Amino acid sequence: MTVAAALLITAALVGVLAPRPLLRLAARDVDPTVALAAWLASAVGVVVAAALAVTLLLVPDHGTHALGRLHQCWSSLGHGMTPGVEAAGGLLGLGLVAALLARLVVVSTRAARRRARTRRTQLATLRVAARQESGTPTTLWLDHDAPLAFTLAGSPGVVVATEGLHRHLTDDQVAAVLTHERAHLAGRHHLLVAAGEAIATVLPVLPLFRHAPAAVKALVELAADAAAVRTCGAEAVRSALLRVSQHGTPGTALAMGQDAVEVRLERLTRAGRRRSALVSRVSCVAACTTAVALPTVAGLGGLLALISIGCL
Repeated sequence: MTVAAALLITAALVGVLAPRPLLRLAARDVDPTVALAAWLASAVGVVVAAALAVTLLLVPDHGTHALGRLHQCWSSLGHGMTPGVEAAGGLLGLGLVAALLARLVVVSTRAARRRARTRRTQLATLRVAARQESGTPTTLWLDHDAPLAFTLAGSPGVVVATEGLHRHLTDDQVAAVLTHERAHLAGRHHLLVAAGEAIATVLPVLPLFRHAPAAVKALVELAADAAAVRTCGAEAVRSALLRVSQHGTPGTALAMGQDAVEVRLERLTRAGRRRSALVSRVSCVAACTTAVALPTVAGLGGLLALISIGCL
């Protein structure tokens, strides 16, 4: 019971305390893709630690045999309840975890169907009114004076832009806007935003889950900015963002001028050296691994340290 309790407490603490340092990553010069991976992986880590805690309640000895020479002291501290009570707690926890996972599947499925219907309706209208430019991805140009651009996910995704971009922006700025939008499709950012919204719906009591939608939206915009900077330069991206951020976009779309504009402008003002793709991938893997393992490792490590102090 003690091991399970330690894991549950640590998972809850991560769910409450993790948003603040993760938000600091977004405000600094950390690769936004790394911060994005860390946020979503932290949510996975909380679920993994909670599921492991429930599993330990249902297995013999609750995994205490792994502690070796601390076994006797551990056993005296680890069996404060009868096996029947612990098994009942494990079954209850298993039911709760299963219910949350089932709700996650239901919420995600419904949201995906709703987005697909909205996209079909929007595309049907846009294809009638827009000029189609071939390429990968396809770009639909609307004859509208306001400089706007956004993406619609799907198979395949499309970029929607207005002729106002050419009327009000320089060629470099237009290229920056289109590169930004294409980065959303290449990075599957719509799916990441949908994942953030789904976990917030399932477990809003934890700040890590509750703040996920806003954080993910901001981070995918920062990631798309970074992709545009690598191709077009920071000044072109910054000036383009200033021009397009004054106009609205559809709520179901990812648009350059929609989210976290002030933070993005600040980062673009002090854009530093470019990071290689290899460094970014390695950093993402390291961030994901650390974030997923942290609740479990911290819970078991902290409990082992406590037992060592009390028993040695």
